[in-house]
Amino acid sequence: MRFRPVAAALAAIPLAAPAQETQLEKVIITAPPPESNDSKLGATKLNKADIAPKRASTSDTAKLLEDVPGVSLIGAGGISSLPVIHGMADERLNVQVDGMGLMPACPNHMNSPLSYIDPTSVDSIKVYAGVTPVSVGGDSIGGSIQVNSAAPRFAHAGEGLLLEGALGGLYRSNNKARGGNVAATVASEGLNLTYTGSAIDAKNYRAARDFHAAGSQGAGGNWLDGDVVGSSAFRATNQDLGIALHGGSHTLKLDASEQKVPYEGYPNQRMDLTDNDTTIVNLGYQGRFGWGDVDGRVYRQNIHHTMNMGPDRKFGDFPGMPMLTKGKVVGSKLQANIFAAEEDTVRLGVETQYYTMYDWWPPVGGQMGPNSFWNIDYGTRNKVGIFGEWEARWSAGWTTLLGVRGDRVRSDAGPVQGYNGTPIWAIDAAAFNAQDHKRTYNALDLTGLIRYEPGSTQALELGYARKTRAPSVYQLYPWSTYEMAMTMNNFSGDGGGYVGNLDLKQEVAHTLSMSGDWHDATKEQWMLKAVPYYTYIENYISARRCDLSFCDPNKLTATTGFVALQYSNETARIYGLDISASVLLGETAALGRFTLGGMLSYLRGRETSTGDNLFDMMPPNGRLALVERVGSWTNTIEVQMVAAKKHVSQVRNEVPTAGYGLLNLRTTAQLTKSIRLDVAVENALNRYYQHPLGGAYVGQGNAMFLDSLHWGDYVPGMGRSVNTALNASF
Repeated sequence: MRFRPVAAALAAIPLAAPAQETQLEKVIITAPPPESNDSKLGATKLNKADIAPKRASTSDTAKLLEDVPGVSLIGAGGISSLPVIHGMADERLNVQVDGMGLMPACPNHMNSPLSYIDPTSVDSIKVYAGVTPVSVGGDSIGGSIQVNSAAPRFAHAGEGLLLEGALGGLYRSNNKARGGNVAATVASEGLNLTYTGSAIDAKNYRAARDFHAAGSQGAGGNWLDGDVVGSSAFRATNQDLGIALHGGSHTLKLDASEQKVPYEGYPNQRMDLTDNDTTIVNLGYQGRFGWGDVDGRVYRQNIHHTMNMGPDRKFGDFPGMPMLTKGKVVGSKLQANIFAAEEDTVRLGVETQYYTMYDWWPPVGGQMGPNSFWNIDYGTRNKVGIFGEWEARWSAGWTTLLGVRGDRVRSDAGPVQGYNGTPIWAIDAAAFNAQDHKRTYNALDLTGLIRYEPGSTQALELGYARKTRAPSVYQLYPWSTYEMAMTMNNFSGDGGGYVGNLDLKQEVAHTLSMSGDWHDATKEQWMLKAVPYYTYIENYISARRCDLSFCDPNKLTATTGFVALQYSNETARIYGLDISASVLLGETAALGRFTLGGMLSYLRGRETSTGDNLFDMMPPNGRLALVERVGSWTNTIEVQMVAAKKHVSQVRNEVPTAGYGLLNLRTTAQLTKSIRLDVAVENALNRYYQHPLGGAYVGQGNAMFLDSLHWGDYVPGMGRSVNTALNASF
C-alpha cells in the first residue's frame, strides 16, 4: 500500500518525476557515497571530470563553481573566495565540506568554509541554486553547496590489498605559484587507510597594466611595481589522514585533517592573514537496512587565527595591529531515510552545531594599550534543528518533495574592554556591557518542489521555500564605534567599518524558483535550460550609516569615500534569470567532436524599505565555450563577458565597474592511462579589468583609518597567466 496521506490535496497539482539515476559501471568502491541519501531535486552536480580541468588554474575551491549558472564569486584571499548564489553569499549560504558545517573565526571571514579543502582533494560538488531541501540544511536563506572528497575504496574479495596513489605538481606564471599534491591508499576488503596532502606558494599577482598611477598607494606603504596587486600572495598546506571500516552494508570513516596557512594577503581588506592553524576531526557512519538507511556524523573544528598588516602594508618600525581569534565548532547530524513505499522516501533528522569563539587584539603601545582589546569575548552561537521531508514519485512523470524544518539558534557574548580607560574605548565598552547579550531565534523552514517530465526530452520544476537565518556573532557583538576598531570588522570587502547591532532580527526569505530543461532524448546533441527566480526577504541584514558615539558625522551624507556603518534590518527583493545551453556542432574522424556551450545570468537586487541597491550584486554576465574532443585531447576556447556594474549600493558608496571580456584557452591531454597534463592560458589577451565583486583595493599602505587609503579603486583582476598541472596516478 502506497504512503499517500495527502494524495487528495495534491491530485490536481502538476507534479514532477525524479531525474534518472546515473548507471555507474562496476568499480571497486563498495561504500555508499556521502551524498547518496540526499534528494536529487533542484541540484546541479559536478563530478570529477567537470572539476579536473579547473585545478590547473586555481588553488581556491570556490572557483571550481564558476561555471555553475547563478553562481558568482566575491574576491578575497588566494584560497578564500566567497561563493554567491543568486546574490546571496557567505553566511547566507549553507556550505558543507564532507558533511560538516565549518565556521569562520575572523572579523573579516578570512577562513571561510571552502578554504579548508584544496581543489585537488575535491571529488564532487552539489549546488542547490534555487530551493534547498530541508534535509540538506537550515539557518540559511540562499542556496546550498556540498563539497565532498572521494569516498573510501576497498579491495574485492579474495584480491588481497588494494594499493593506490597519486602525485601532482603545478606552476602558474603570473604569480609564480608552485604547488604539489600527493595521495596514497592501502585497503583490504574491510579496512581503508588514505593520506592526502597538498601545498601551494604564490607571490603577488600582476594586473594587465599599471594601475597605481591613480593614487592607490597608501601613505607610508611599500611602493610596489605599478602592475603588482599588493597583499595578494599566499601560502598554504593541507593534510588529511583517513581510516574507514566497511562490512556488509555499513561503513564507518574517521578523518583527521590539519591546515596551516602562514600567510594569505587580502587586497580588499585592511588586514592580512598572518597565521591560521586549523585541525578538524570528522567521524561519519552510513548504514543500509531493509527499511532504509542511516547517515550520521560528528565533527570538531579548532581554529587559531592571526591577522596583522602584511609586508605590503607595514611602514617603518610600526608593529602593525595584531588581532587574534580562537574558535571551536562541534557539530553533529543524524538522518534516517525510510523507504515508506515503493517510490517514496521519508527523511527524518536532527542537526546540531555549537560554536565558541574569542576575538582579542594584544596591546602595541600608545593609545592601543596597555590592555588587550576584546572585540568579542566568549562569543557563542549554538543551534539545534530537526526536520522531516517526504519525496514521492507518483507516476513516470511526476515527483514531489515536501519538507518542514525547525531550528533554534542561541547567541551570547561576555563583557568587553578597550585598550585602556580613555573615553574612546571606555564609553562604548560600558554601554555594551550594560546590555543583555543573550539572543534566541526560533526558525521555521518550509520547502515544496514539484517536478514534471512529460517525456524523455524535457523536464519542468517548480519550487517554493521559506528559509530563515539568524544573525552571526560578528553582526551582533562588535561594539566599538572608534574608527580604527570599526575598520577591522568588515567581511564585505567594501573598505568601510562596521559595528554590531544587538537588536537585529532573523532574516526570513520567501523564494519562488522555476526551471525548464529541454534536450534531445540521448542528452548528447543539444540542451537548453532556463531558471527564473524571485526572492522576498524580511529583515534582510544590511547596513545604515553609523551615527553612534565616535562615528564621524561628516560621513553620514558623504557620497564618496569609505564610510562607517552599523548593521540594520531592511526588506529586500532579489530576482533574476539563468540560461544555459549547449549544442553538438559536428564530429569527424580527424578533428573529433565539437560542442558549443554557454550560459547567461541576469540578477537584480534592491532594498524595498530604503530604495537602495543591494551590495555586491553581479551585473549581467555570460560565458561561451567551444570544446573540441579528439582522441585523448580536450581543447577549449572560452569567452567570458561581464557587463558594467551600474546599480551600486549608495549607503556603502559602492564603486561602479566597467564591462569587459576575457579570452581563456585550455587544453587537457590524457598522455597515458595514468598521466594527465592540463595547460591553460587565462586572460590570454592580457585584458585589464576590475571584477565587479572584487572589492575595494586597500591592499597597500597604512590601512588603520577610513581615509588612510585612496578611495575609488576596485581590486584589479589578474593579467595573462600560463598555468600548468601534471598529475599521475598509480
